[in-house]
Amino acid sequence: MTAATDTPPSAAAPAGEPARVTFPALGTTAVLLVADPARAGAALQVLRAELAAIDTACSRFRPDSELSRANAGAGSGRPVPVGALLAEAVEVALRAARLTGGAVDPTVGPALVALGYDTTFTRVAPSGPAPELRPAGGWRGVGWDPALRLLRLPAGTALDLGATAKALAADRAARTAAAAAGCGVLVNLGGDLSAAGHPPEGGWRIAIADDHAGPAFPGAPVVSLLGGGMATSGTTVRAWQRGGRTRHHIVDPATGDSAPEVWRTVTVAAADCVDANTASTAAVVLGEHAVPWLRDTGLPARLVRTDGRVVCLGGWSDDTRHEWEKGPR
Repeated sequence: MTAATDTPPSAAAPAGEPARVTFPALGTTAVLLVADPARAGAALQVLRAELAAIDTACSRFRPDSELSRANAGAGSGRPVPVGALLAEAVEVALRAARLTGGAVDPTVGPALVALGYDTTFTRVAPSGPAPELRPAGGWRGVGWDPALRLLRLPAGTALDLGATAKALAADRAARTAAAAAGCGVLVNLGGDLSAAGHPPEGGWRIAIADDHAGPAFPGAPVVSLLGGGMATSGTTVRAWQRGGRTRHHIVDPATGDSAPEVWRTVTVAAADCVDANTASTAAVVLGEHAVPWLRDTGLPARLVRTDGRVVCLGGWSDDTRHEWEKGPR
């Protein structure tokens, strides 16, 4: 995790307004909102600790991370013991693969490297030659013993836990920070949101935008989140050129290429951020098949096509209060 200067948690907020702290983390932007500004310091301490822990366990860009050591052992035939946090992240990733029929597959690590996403995104070369595509090895080939926390990867396989691990970090941090602060907390990690504790009156007001780091456009839809998680996955922000074509970070495991750009963004709400992120990422990969798949889950979702047309499912209503309780089936 990168240390950075941030907005002090003690900064004066307007009466009745939550405290807000923003800083770079996990290759994106972390935003912490705390309903009681006087308790922001305790919540921030918890968030920083959770982000440092998830980075040490799950980063594929750190050679000293647990995940990098496990990936380096692929094909050795020997299972690698992992710590409790990486074990939880592996469980979450394999569950996401199972629930989405493999649309969200943690074995896309080599595919991302082949596409040019071989370092933190700020260092990815903006252009380059056409890649040699690497379809995912397949999550079913991952050897995982949850009781003993032993991970065995086939030759040529490398796990990428980026999406689900970031959502897991948001959920863990929100729950722990709310308990430490004794008030409502919202954690936003690059568009992966998790809310815990008692929210402010009227809920957490969230504007839906293509880029979590940019301002919402005038008239952008706004929802009021009372609890649970929300995630937005998109194809326009983390993008680069290879072989004269735009590539982005959401990979179709079947082809090893960036998923076809049917949807500019997909926003999903669920009982927690992990389920919301699983569904939003799967929807981008599924393309036109996303609508019936999401409809079957019953999750509230807002999909924006590349031409700007919007599809709303599962009772999604802009400028409405929500507390979602259902995850992918």
